[in-house]
Amino acid sequence: MGILRYSSYDIVLQEVPNEISLCFTITGCPLACEGCHSEYIWDGSKGCVLSNDLLEKLLDRYEDTISCVLFMGGEWQAETLLSFILTAKCKQLKTALYTGLNMKQVQRQCPELLACLDYIKTGKWLPKLGGLDSPTTNQEFLNLQTGEVMNKLFRKLAN
Repeated sequence: MGILRYSSYDIVLQEVPNEISLCFTITGCPLACEGCHSEYIWDGSKGCVLSNDLLEKLLDRYEDTISCVLFMGGEWQAETLLSFILTAKCKQLKTALYTGLNMKQVQRQCPELLACLDYIKTGKWLPKLGGLDSPTTNQEFLNLQTGEVMNKLFRKLAN
């Protein structure tokens, strides 16, 4: 199993609609999207090692607060990420992934993640198209349990 590192974690309210999420920003993103607002996460040697022990301690600490665990990246180490997703699932928490890959790439490169996640945001950051709050975005936020595309909820939150 590989190692994943994170630059930060936080409790977030808007990244997964209707959920309070423990969010990890994973370093080592191989996509290097043009116009990326988080270039600091490209270097996988930066940040702290994310371990199951740390994750379990944080899940215990925030168990009365959070309903979801969100990973911003990490799919390039799918086996390792899957172990963290399963740890969260054992605590009856929902799980989400933000990736710059499109859905076909996720299905081809790491289909095992789709079977365990509740939510996924797909799509490369393209500044001219905007993010999830933009009606012209190429990105998609999907509830994997229902198949619902939830982008409209981000537009509501932005207004």
